[in-house]
Amino acid sequence: MIDMETRQLDILRAIVEEYVATEEPVGSKAISQRHGLGISPATIRNEMSVLEDAGLITQPHTSAGRIPTDKGYRLFVDKIATVKPLSNAERRAIETFLEGANDLDDIVMRTVRLLAQVTKQVAVVQYPSLTKSRVRHIELVLLTPTRLMMVLITNTGRVEQRVLELPYELNEQLLGDLRQRLNGAVTGKSMSDVAPQLEGILAAFGRNERTSTALIISNLIEMAIEKPEEKVVLAGTANLARGTGESSDIHGILEALEEQVVLLRLLSDAGETMRVRIGEEQDESGLKRTSLVTMSYGVEGNPLGGLGILGPTRMDYSSSMSAVNAVARYVGRFLIDSQS
Repeated sequence: MIDMETRQLDILRAIVEEYVATEEPVGSKAISQRHGLGISPATIRNEMSVLEDAGLITQPHTSAGRIPTDKGYRLFVDKIATVKPLSNAERRAIETFLEGANDLDDIVMRTVRLLAQVTKQVAVVQYPSLTKSRVRHIELVLLTPTRLMMVLITNTGRVEQRVLELPYELNEQLLGDLRQRLNGAVTGKSMSDVAPQLEGILAAFGRNERTSTALIISNLIEMAIEKPEEKVVLAGTANLARGTGESSDIHGILEALEEQVVLLRLLSDAGETMRVRIGEEQDESGLKRTSLVTMSYGVEGNPLGGLGILGPTRMDYSSSMSAVNAVARYVGRFLIDSQS
């Protein structure tokens, strides 16, 4: 961590806040007049020279003010920025927005729209990971005597289903017995624990019944352990026109965001601790002039997915970090509460 004097940090904070608010390079006079640092413009200019030499601010044009560099934003986020607490009205607005959700798709879509509206940035939300969920219920529906639909419902609201062709006929009585045994064995268990819990169920059935039952159990295990491509949704791409300067920047960003694999990669390291990537820290070449704020959601010690926002490096980091933190906590709690 760079060791800076308090006065220089105060000036860097002022430059970041002014530039975020005005989109204009910041001069010593503006800092002196609007930030009450109690020092003269001449002293501010001297300290700005020190900040420039340290690579924290730069002068885009001759005789212009200064703007933060990626390194300056990094120091601001790590050492200066504070996560602003949400007001009671903002908290209530988030709760109300999520309370009307009917199912998992609705929850995720409301969350991504909410995040985009609150931050005025591009919002990205990952669906809850199937492999990190727990079994809530298994439903078996007999479509014909030899055709069965199996539905796996998780505690996060994800629904996976398969239609199976059975080698032998099943009747409703046998199906009810199997349904009860399966749910008794795996309800509340994590997906990774499903397979061991199903041992011994086959022994309760006759030879012909056992063949069909084995097919059902093997498919259930496959559904629990396979890792289908995770789904990611985004909203707020129109905010790019407001936040980035040139159309070429917007085109490059949109091109990168069109790839589902890129979106997944953006959220791949989202953890319980908030992460901020700034400018050149971004892995994707098309996103080098943006910043990314991410965090996981779920219950403590068991993250279910990730969410975040993407915007220009000139973003209001304090407010953005606050919004990501709050929405992650609320959606995680809402998912668990709504499925309990």
